[in-house]
Amino acid sequence: MSKLDYLRENLEMCDEIILDALCMRYRVIEDITTYKHKKKLAIVQPDAEEKKRKLLLSRLSDNRHTENVMDVFETILRNSKKIQFHQLFDYNIVLIGFMGAGKSTISQALNSVFAMDVIEMDQVIAQREGMGIPEIFEVHGEEYFRNLETDLLRELQCRKGAVISCGGGVPMRDENVIEMKKNGKVILLTASPETILKRVKNNHDRPLLEHNKNVGFIRDLMEKRRAKYEAAADIIIHTDHKSEFEICEEIIGYAKEPAYLR
Repeated sequence: MSKLDYLRENLEMCDEIILDALCMRYRVIEDITTYKHKKKLAIVQPDAEEKKRKLLLSRLSDNRHTENVMDVFETILRNSKKIQFHQLFDYNIVLIGFMGAGKSTISQALNSVFAMDVIEMDQVIAQREGMGIPEIFEVHGEEYFRNLETDLLRELQCRKGAVISCGGGVPMRDENVIEMKKNGKVILLTASPETILKRVKNNHDRPLLEHNKNVGFIRDLMEKRRAKYEAAADIIIHTDHKSEFEICEEIIGYAKEPAYLR
């Protein structure tokens, strides 16, 4: 056997070890997720991920391939998160709620926890139109913008494993609610008017609030929308005084308990 053949044989052996280890890891991830959920233990453990990274880096401190190994580890970790997601959910998550209720924050948290694709509807529409939401309202009017929302909801029905963050006015159209239900489970995030004001007071991308940033106006508008929001929702979660990871755990808990779903 030549030296090159010997090295190639060793490489094949390494590949077999890696494949076996990956398959084992992903099976263990499935088992851990199932066990945690069955025993009602916390699924979300943000500190555990960082501990793994630190341990790896300490073991690789003198290795010239540290950067490449860490790059592979990040991919393995991301795929592990996706496996967790598919163990818990067999649908997309559609977030609705008043502006400032926490949809964008929770979308990013779900991305961090489960490596879910995040689709911010307002952001997608703004990018496609080449202008911000306030400008779309000004140039084309609200009806034009609402039609874009409906079209996007229909388009997104081909996606899987995504969290779709809807603009505040999306559930006000009955046809949008039908399209949202086709996309996945609809989760209403809500908060007090006082909390909403704190979250949006420095934001200038919300046309309906731009000149009405006060608790009274927010409370009235929330009340006008409340019936539509609640009728659209499969799950309702209050976000006041909760961390994003606490809310993620609540979503996980509700989503796997059919009694809570409408």
